[in-house]
Amino acid sequence: MTPADLSELLHATATTVLTERGLDATVLPERVTVERPRNPEHGDYATNVAMQVAKKAGANPRDLATWLAEALSDADGIDEATVAGPGFLNIRLAADAQNKLIASILDAGTAFGRGTKLADQNINLEFVSANPTGPVHLGGARWAAVGDSLGRVLEAEGATVTREYYFNDHGAQIDRYARSLDAAARDQPTPEDGYAGDYIREIAATVVESTPGVLDQPDEQRIETFRSAGVALMFDHIKRTLHEFGSDFDVYTHEDEMFTSGLVERSVQQLKDSGNLYEKDGAWWLRSTDYGDDKDRVVIKSDGDAAYIAGDIAYIKHKFDRGFTLAIYMLGADHHGYIGRLRASAAAMGYDPDRIEVLIGQLVNLVKDGKPVRMSKRAGTVITLDDLVEAVGVDAARYSLVRSSVDTSIDLDLDLLAQASNENPVYYVQYAHARLSAIARSAQELGIEPSTENLGLLDHPREGDLVRTLGEFPAVVAGAANLREPHRVARYLEELAGAYHRFYGECRVLPLGDEQPTDLHRARVALCAAARQVIANGLTLVGVSAPDRM
Repeated sequence: MTPADLSELLHATATTVLTERGLDATVLPERVTVERPRNPEHGDYATNVAMQVAKKAGANPRDLATWLAEALSDADGIDEATVAGPGFLNIRLAADAQNKLIASILDAGTAFGRGTKLADQNINLEFVSANPTGPVHLGGARWAAVGDSLGRVLEAEGATVTREYYFNDHGAQIDRYARSLDAAARDQPTPEDGYAGDYIREIAATVVESTPGVLDQPDEQRIETFRSAGVALMFDHIKRTLHEFGSDFDVYTHEDEMFTSGLVERSVQQLKDSGNLYEKDGAWWLRSTDYGDDKDRVVIKSDGDAAYIAGDIAYIKHKFDRGFTLAIYMLGADHHGYIGRLRASAAAMGYDPDRIEVLIGQLVNLVKDGKPVRMSKRAGTVITLDDLVEAVGVDAARYSLVRSSVDTSIDLDLDLLAQASNENPVYYVQYAHARLSAIARSAQELGIEPSTENLGLLDHPREGDLVRTLGEFPAVVAGAANLREPHRVARYLEELAGAYHRFYGECRVLPLGDEQPTDLHRARVALCAAARQVIANGLTLVGVSAPDRM
């Protein structure tokens, strides 16, 4: 029985108990919270649901807890339910309930932990979307890891997910990029507002080599050549970098298409027709404050050019016209203002603003030898994803970026991430999988097959801890998906690895020397097989490999 199963059982039992006594069962939360008690002697799980709802339902908390304990005493999978204090309910699972959990993990295999609660959701997940003016920097690297992992977690809960990269190939930043390439090709100083770094010189040289006579073209034509060829080269580099990092996209949408297709023009006209655009000082303004934004936004500037938000508005329409039920944007730390403007833009276009979600990621800093790392080898002023991968590898880079909540800044210690030690979190988790794989190989060589027929023999406290931790995986995945927090999976994996390492330290799995295999050995091999499967499933969700050997 998993915590999710127990939560559902508690909800159903409490509903029945309250209803039979003529009390209000609607006060129950949608999901009853169950937790592992600090002291294992109190039971396998505990809940304060009686204290949480008794007063609202018109009952005494301890009385409600007592009624629940009595009702649960006859429930399948429950060995004992006792009341503590003012209304805490401590629950001990029946041994066969834990046994069934191990069997269900082995039966489900890679599907264990997956759910269907988001099966009705068709989600557009936009992340990274770095401008094609330079390599993916550390902020983009964080989104590359977290965004891809979030997509995996959402799919694990049944959602249909389209990973989308919005290619910002329209606007002033592209003009600056083209002029920077042109200056580098002609050995001129970098424009004051331009881009610098070895990569600019490399791309400029490639354009010159692949386009004979480009330097002899008239100024306007030459700049346009560097724009089109330079953007294509940079975007190819970005896509290659992300692919090698394990972050691939289903759709690449070009900002320029919003304009060339006429979608911006049509969207602006729709807003004018609905009265949600008004003219002031020669410009056209969105009535975004009517929809919760902190100020109205200029959509068409007084010189007739479209402001950046015009493309955003068209892009919202573009997403929802493709049938998505939800659009998730993953943006950098300097984009807090986008939350209000995107939701307001959607509302002004006639869409439910709750179909727009914006996640803001905070900064990432690198530390080496106890000091901040601030300069890139190729990009000059910023640290890139390429730099991080070169320093620690893909697995350590991805895991370290995923394992913290995106709303907090993180410092990545390059020295720590390169260590093969338990202090390195990704090594700690991967080593647990490798050790479990070694046990599976050794068991096979000894002719010991995992058996679920005698799991009742697993009565050591460390075995119970490991089983209960395994059972929490489906709830962790569901929580990570619902809260858009894939770091929960990584932190759970560290907890699971710890439970396994402690079990391994106290419980011998395989026979020694000439000792003959027993049913206990076979049961422990089954438990290890279940642990190995869950760790592999979790590592897959964060996009990190599960090595068989280290």
